[in-house]
Amino acid sequence: MSETYRLAEPSDAKRLLEIIYDAYITIRELKLQWPAAHADIALIEENIAKNACYVLEKDGQIAATLTLSKESGNKWNREYPFLKWFAVHPDAQGGGLGTKLLAWVEEAIIRDELGESAVTLATAEKHPWLLDMYERKGYERIDAIDRGNGDGTMYLLRKIVNPPLHAEIIRRRRQGGQ
Repeated sequence: MSETYRLAEPSDAKRLLEIIYDAYITIRELKLQWPAAHADIALIEENIAKNACYVLEKDGQIAATLTLSKESGNKWNREYPFLKWFAVHPDAQGGGLGTKLLAWVEEAIIRDELGESAVTLATAEKHPWLLDMYERKGYERIDAIDRGNGDGTMYLLRKIVNPPLHAEIIRRRRQGGQ
């Protein structure tokens, strides 16, 4: 059984729509206003074109996806890269593929390729298991907001992926430099 990590291509849009739609059923049931949960093929294609949309293929079939936002300034106006649209096809859930893809993006892309010290993502308090899942994976809550759109409290979570670099950045800030 082979696993491959790569950037999504426009030809992957139909499969990504299937994965995201099927994986985000709980989001829709909770009536959360997350764009990915209500995406159509055009929005999937736009996400692939405008962001770094990564996929994990298992035996030649895309099983999981995760997007690194390239939008200038995410909604949280934070300095760290922002991850979104994380989904594992229900047929592949429970096998650790989502964890593998998330760890690969955190390490190979965020830490090693981009040279960043930390990464962020956001989730809703009212989702029954996402907040706990991310916290088990090393994310910590750093901000909370209720935008009044029915989603309730949304948390911005951060994971430090390069502790020595992060400590150096904090040290420099405290000394007044960048």
